[in-house]
Amino acid sequence: MHQANGNAIHDWHAEVLAVRSFNRFLLDECRNVHQGHPSAILQASSGSDMHPFHIKDNVRLHMYCSEAPCGDASMELTMAAQDDASPWDTCPAPVDPSTGIGPGTGAGTTIVQSQQQQQQLLLGRANFSQLGVVRRKPARGDAPPTLSKSCSDKLTLKQCTSLLSSLLSTLVSPSNAYLATLILPASQYSAAGCQRAFDDRIAEPLLAAAHHRVWSEGGGGYRFSPFVVETTEETFAFSRSAVAGRAGASRIAPSNLAAAWTGNGVEETILGGVVQGRKPFEEKGASRMSRRLLFISARGLAHDLVGHDHVGVALSSDTYQHAKDSDLLADRRRVKDYIRQSALRGWVRNRGDSSFSIPKTAQTRES
Repeated sequence: MHQANGNAIHDWHAEVLAVRSFNRFLLDECRNVHQGHPSAILQASSGSDMHPFHIKDNVRLHMYCSEAPCGDASMELTMAAQDDASPWDTCPAPVDPSTGIGPGTGAGTTIVQSQQQQQQLLLGRANFSQLGVVRRKPARGDAPPTLSKSCSDKLTLKQCTSLLSSLLSTLVSPSNAYLATLILPASQYSAAGCQRAFDDRIAEPLLAAAHHRVWSEGGGGYRFSPFVVETTEETFAFSRSAVAGRAGASRIAPSNLAAAWTGNGVEETILGGVVQGRKPFEEKGASRMSRRLLFISARGLAHDLVGHDHVGVALSSDTYQHAKDSDLLADRRRVKDYIRQSALRGWVRNRGDSSFSIPKTAQTRES
């Protein structure tokens, strides 16, 4: 990840890439509104608002997935798809990475874990008898280890942080940026899995704590905003089941390409986290949804804004990580930290690709 230098997308599962593309769309809409063009979704905030822009009150955000999100929401489906549905051997219960203390070790016993050991505790599709736990992205057995969390875990967190990325959270208020509905094919819906992944494991810790009240009083616009999971009998023409049916095959291999599209002109084919046909980790291969190009565009817009110097200060940080650590995002960090420590315990932070900087010559250049 350190080689990526902000140029490569680390997770291009459809749900995650769709959220990144939505952030790209919003950032481009911010630029359009600032230049005086109308937007169907976004408008400028009043001068007293800490965020220069906000999503209009009459806008509702919905997501359709042709497959159940990987991770906890799909574990029942994963079990049902096995030739032998009996649980696989389980690994030891996760150790709390913040304390190093595991179940049954006693309050005075500490387990020292290496990064490699923590990675092994994050399950992919394996050990599917363990439910309600944080999982990493499923992958082939010979694939390099990753700390990238499952789509179920990331969508669960989004119910508290909104769909906005760190950079967009400096420009757009999160108050109207929460997902209202997640739509799944009926064949890809597990009521128990979705209830557990998106509701049970997060709602109970929030109800038991006063933190959610602090969020609403802190002015950041954050709250627990659970989305509704609905089903449809409609079949997406390019879903796994539809393509397999046309091919007359019981199983098909997924493509290693990802497609990204937004309503204001972004069209990309992504391979290995970069634009298809480009070399890995080079700036010329950076997607419009990459950290680097989003950082350049956000900083350029902040430079042009009048009356929001605090945004310019946050985004003029010398590195991407310093921008994420700015005072303007303190409320967002507080939300994420609390959810990781309570509802999503076992979440090991991925600290790789954040130390890159933007050259001064690129500070105001639109990507």
